[in-house]
Amino acid sequence: MEKILVILKTGATEALEKVPIHLDTTLRCAPHYAIFSDYEEDVVGVRTRDTLDSVGKETRQTNPDFGIYNRLRVSGREGLTPGDWADDENGPYGKLGNPGWKLDKWKFVPMIDEALLVKSDAQWYVFIEADSYVIWRNMVQWLSRLDANKPLYLGAPMQMGGQVFAYGGAGIVLSNPAMQLVSQYRADNSTRVERMTADDWAGDHVLGMVLKDTGVPLVHSWPLLVPVRVWEFGFFAVVNGRNPWCYPAVSYHHMSPQDIQDMWLFEQQWLRLKDTVLLHRDIFQWYVYDAIESEKDDWDNFSSDNESDSRHRNLPGTFDDCSRKCSLITDCLQFSFSGTGCLTSTTVVGGIHRLGYGSGWVTTRIKALLKNAPKCSKVGYVTT
Repeated sequence: MEKILVILKTGATEALEKVPIHLDTTLRCAPHYAIFSDYEEDVVGVRTRDTLDSVGKETRQTNPDFGIYNRLRVSGREGLTPGDWADDENGPYGKLGNPGWKLDKWKFVPMIDEALLVKSDAQWYVFIEADSYVIWRNMVQWLSRLDANKPLYLGAPMQMGGQVFAYGGAGIVLSNPAMQLVSQYRADNSTRVERMTADDWAGDHVLGMVLKDTGVPLVHSWPLLVPVRVWEFGFFAVVNGRNPWCYPAVSYHHMSPQDIQDMWLFEQQWLRLKDTVLLHRDIFQWYVYDAIESEKDDWDNFSSDNESDSRHRNLPGTFDDCSRKCSLITDCLQFSFSGTGCLTSTTVVGGIHRLGYGSGWVTTRIKALLKNAPKCSKVGYVTT
């Protein structure tokens, strides 16, 4: 951890709600960290840093995305309006109705220079968000297998058009040489970078384009870095030939403060009892599996394979019929039913409380799956 600088990126509209839990949990393990925001203030005794001060003055004065930023600079938190907390739905292009979210994209490239100002000699820079959760022991185990002297860009892949880039919420990891390349690129192309950001809707995409221009490819780091909550993760899903079962869990995203607190307590208990690398297998067996029952009311287990078997499309629309449909599909492991119909799935997800949904799991099949699961004699890592 001495070789790592952790950067937690946040904003004024969420910092007071989401940052304190990290100071009591995940950041306790980090000897070197900084909190980057759009507003400099004290949060539970820790000073946040204004990450946008280095953006061009003309851009800050003329681009409408900086409305909330300029009000904060003039009036502090009293300059915020109820609309700044607009709980816009997170659609395919993000929360475009949320002023704080629209401003956030401007932080991704400037935070590279800001991080180098905080600690220029770190080997690794780990950028996380206020709803990210990182298992630091696993992170260190992973990074120790990589060459920090090379320009490396690690992240869970996300695609926009033909461009694949690291998804910010799952954590973006850059080696020191990669940081230096981005910093130099920005110094040489500041106007271009700001134009790219203005024309884009996602800052992690802009950062990915800059890294591509500098010749640093993305190391696809799923399933170590995960872009969803632990309760939404498909522990038996196979993506691009990778089965997450025997891989270490390094990060999750969209974690609420309560999720972070609960996961932290579980992690500490695991380390006291086992003191070994925490695999996705372990999190499922010892943490998520307890939430699985044959049936649950007001519960959404994120089943997604709608009409996965055409032979059963004509079943009437009730919860019991949905359960029966799943049982008739040989590889169905769970199902959910709501006003929008019946969904089945061939993977297993814990799920969350949600009114109007009913969920169920085929526990006999899941037990058989666990019995036949790999023994994980070798831990899987993503390396270059």
